[in-house]
Amino acid sequence: MTNVTNVTKATRETTETVETEAGTARITWHPARKARLVLAVSHGAGGGIEARDLTALAAALPAHGVTVARVEQPWRVAGKKLAPAPKTLDTGWRGIWPALTAPGLPVVSGGRSAGARVACRTAGELGAHAVLALSFPLHPPGKPEKSRAEELLGAGVPTLVVQGGNDPFGKPEEFPEGPYELVEVPYGDHGFAVPKRAEISQDEAVAVITDAVVEWTGSLG
Repeated sequence: MTNVTNVTKATRETTETVETEAGTARITWHPARKARLVLAVSHGAGGGIEARDLTALAAALPAHGVTVARVEQPWRVAGKKLAPAPKTLDTGWRGIWPALTAPGLPVVSGGRSAGARVACRTAGELGAHAVLALSFPLHPPGKPEKSRAEELLGAGVPTLVVQGGNDPFGKPEEFPEGPYELVEVPYGDHGFAVPKRAEISQDEAVAVITDAVVEWTGSLG
């Protein structure tokens, strides 16, 4: 069951609530005028859809024929501070999927951090066209032996990883070889923040993300 709760005329942005087995989720749609893809992106375990990368993609992609759907998982909509177990996150994502496919377009499943893991784990069963993994948490900070590479390598569809060069959850050079593309955001941490002393500005770091995703989505058949 879905319900459109708000429409912003200036941007054509709409907000839709979706009932899932994990609770009520929320989708904020940023439509492209001549859409050829839907990019669905969810947040991580410690933040929301206002994250700088998700916000930037929502602003940039519609001009390139990609409708962006920023997804708030049920636990976040309910106001909880801690994300539930991975199985519950996957249940929520499955429940949201019919609303994401409703426009009748191929859906790129994506997210940042924990949301990237969900996208990878469920891509095959849901029929995702591709996966966008932002700040994929390859391992917990300081614990490289607890690798989550299997989730990434098992996505089974074209996959783009966008990773901060200084991400404590996994630096680009730590990632194993596999059937995916990886773009590094120089100096970026897990939230793609760059220090003031970095050779690139914060705006330039965000542009690395949006430029990479625009190019990649443009290459998807």
